[in-house]
Amino acid sequence: MTDDVTEPGSLPEPVDGHEAPLTEKLEAILLVLEEPLGLVALAAAVGAPVPAVRQAIETLVDDYDGRGNGPRRGFELREVGGGWRLYVRDDHDGLVAEFVGGQAPARLSQAALETLAVIAYKQPVTRGQVASIRAVNVDSVVRTLLARGLITELFADSETGAINYGTTDALLQNLGINSLDELPPISPLLDDGSNGFEESSIR
Repeated sequence: MTDDVTEPGSLPEPVDGHEAPLTEKLEAILLVLEEPLGLVALAAAVGAPVPAVRQAIETLVDDYDGRGNGPRRGFELREVGGGWRLYVRDDHDGLVAEFVGGQAPARLSQAALETLAVIAYKQPVTRGQVASIRAVNVDSVVRTLLARGLITELFADSETGAINYGTTDALLQNLGINSLDELPPISPLLDDGSNGFEESSIR
């Protein structure tokens, strides 16, 4: 009798017996990343040696930049803060912003509003810090706020590679204010001024 349980740290065998190319595996991981991931972590994710992953990353970069057999892509594989992640090319930012802004607006959920408040008062702040303050996973909510143009990526932490987020002018327009300085003090709105809001760090 065989044991169908996959050992921890091992990868399941392909159903059709075909081993996917390393570049294909990396693309699958890169497509779902919220923050840049280093070579060691990527190697662990796809079960391959770091040198092989480094070479595969270089292949993907060349492919997306049009240095392979195909045309240049509308996205690029960029190294930020020691990690790798897919980004829309800078020359398409206007197109993407117009598309996102033209989508039918929907009311933000309570979770999105709470996450937006944390970012507004604590920026620059990482997803991990927001999740710690709210005590819940905020990945999907942050994606929603990014898509709505209410927050933006400010910079990547030089040590961890974690993306720091901040609010955009679109938020100010929606609130009808000129700057974040016009936001009301947060502490009086809380029972005891806890949950990371003892001192406002509005910039």
